[in-house]
Amino acid sequence: MASTAVNEQLDDHIEDHAHEHHDNFITKYIFSTDHKTIAKQYLITGIFWAIIGGGMSLVFRLQLGFPEAQLEWLRPFLGKWITTSGKLDPEFYLALVTMHGTIMVFFVLTAGLSGTFSNYLIPLQIGARDMASGFMNMLSYWFFFVSSVVMFISLFIETGPASGGWVIYPPLSALPQAMSGSGLGMTLWLVSMALFIVSTLLGGINYITTIINLRTKGMSFAKLPLTIWAFFLTAVIGLLSFPVLLGAALLLIFDRSFGTSFYLSDIYIAGEALPNMGGSPILFQHLFWFLGHPEVYIVLLPALGITSEIIATNSRKPIFGYKAMIISMLGITVLSFVVWAHHMFVSGMNPFLGSIFMLLTLIIAVPSAVKVFNYLTTLWKGNIVFTPAMLFSIGLVSFFISGGLTGLFVGNSAIDIQLHDTYFIVAHFHLVMGSAAFFGMLAGIYHWFPKMFGRMMDSKLGYIHFWISFVGIYMVFFPMHYIGIAGFPRRYYSFTNFDAFSTFVDLNSFVSVAAILTFGAQFIFLFNFFYSIFRGKKAPANPWRSNTLEWTTPRNPGHGNWPGEIPSVHRWPYDYSKPGAKEDYIPQHIPLSETPESNLQHETRFVKEEKVSAKT
Repeated sequence: MASTAVNEQLDDHIEDHAHEHHDNFITKYIFSTDHKTIAKQYLITGIFWAIIGGGMSLVFRLQLGFPEAQLEWLRPFLGKWITTSGKLDPEFYLALVTMHGTIMVFFVLTAGLSGTFSNYLIPLQIGARDMASGFMNMLSYWFFFVSSVVMFISLFIETGPASGGWVIYPPLSALPQAMSGSGLGMTLWLVSMALFIVSTLLGGINYITTIINLRTKGMSFAKLPLTIWAFFLTAVIGLLSFPVLLGAALLLIFDRSFGTSFYLSDIYIAGEALPNMGGSPILFQHLFWFLGHPEVYIVLLPALGITSEIIATNSRKPIFGYKAMIISMLGITVLSFVVWAHHMFVSGMNPFLGSIFMLLTLIIAVPSAVKVFNYLTTLWKGNIVFTPAMLFSIGLVSFFISGGLTGLFVGNSAIDIQLHDTYFIVAHFHLVMGSAAFFGMLAGIYHWFPKMFGRMMDSKLGYIHFWISFVGIYMVFFPMHYIGIAGFPRRYYSFTNFDAFSTFVDLNSFVSVAAILTFGAQFIFLFNFFYSIFRGKKAPANPWRSNTLEWTTPRNPGHGNWPGEIPSVHRWPYDYSKPGAKEDYIPQHIPLSETPESNLQHETRFVKEEKVSAKT
């Protein structure tokens, strides 16, 4: 009842607002409070950062794959970070690794994925006019934008951006004098992340409040699409874990600027002892990974929710195990907070404590396996429509399986001690988190592009984009498992000085060539995306014949989404291929009385009543 009243108030506000004035360009496209415009702002910003972050990975892959190559041609882009001998500066190599990880994890796969689709789909799929607070929603994007600007500025300062890996472990990050990347670049990194966390918290509060309070009539939690369940639980995880990273960053700022010793103790620089005593860098690891592991699911859960919707729609079947999917996501949400220290098996922790985190890590594989099983059984004997979105969703399931299986190795503390900080770890998390989440984001873009922009993307270009990306990603990350088992360490600038690794020079070159091809394929997507916005074929109202409420809005919904009354919900979102139905889908707003099952029950009841009356 409360949600209906709030929606009615929003209806009145939107009608009054429409009579008062029309939005100008700034209020409509820049400082907009419309959730759909804000979602597009997140999407375009995320695409920009994906190009920057992906480009950085190509630069250090060139260094790894072709260590003797001349990179003088990169001087116009990298300036003094190309040495006089035409090589990449070793300190800048570490900065590239740091910024690549930061950008892809936070700016692309957290803000770009969750910020886009949570904003766009939550009000449309639950039947709400907008987010609970349009102003707070606008603020969440602009905090993210300012965070992006600060991080972007750090790329151009004289001492270079932050170095030390995306995990920014002290003491390297806590001592400005440690190296050039520990100076102003690290300070800007911390400021940027503080702003980013504020953005995430504002967005998360809004998502949770909207889902709880603004559901349309009939939209119970048992009728929510799995996308909404995923966005809801993602927001809960972010709201509980990101403040811990903010606390860790603030303590790091104190150590850097105010002489405290939270993370520092017994430090010597050039033979000189620093006054810091009593701190521990392990404290930072605990605080960082208390966010860092839930962050894996902040990135993955939205992609998994999107995949659930797309696989059910394009299999033309009800999703298998709807309740099991919800329970598995709830299990992941809880367990994600109690496995963080499996990132710290080599930190010297008590072996008994390590065994507990090992057990919990292996247990969290169970709900993940439930989701994979449900995807496969939904696909089984389905009348599958291979749209580009469907292909990317199936690709996500493939990466989730192959990357998840390697998680069983690194989740075992005895094995992880051997594999830790090798390319096995790089391959594992790039498959299970990076590539899977990235495919989920691309699947969502292909699937909801017609609703976002009123036009269709080119399917043939989508197929080409998928196959090059899918094969390319396996060509990049599958070989890394083998060189990781051989002990190939990560974050090393060059391997040419190590005889033990000389046999992997050709394999490294192969990985670098595959990375270049995979990155190049993304420009097919970029052309398809931006060309289709302006020149794409006009989209029908419901191109995928889907059941959820967003397809009941006009082709280009205005601020408020539905021009009249919001549809009521009468059924769950996965009524596909119901026997006896005229169509192979029945949208959520269609009353139960209009389904074949209900008519059959009514006819059966009528016949029974007739028989009883005849006997009487």
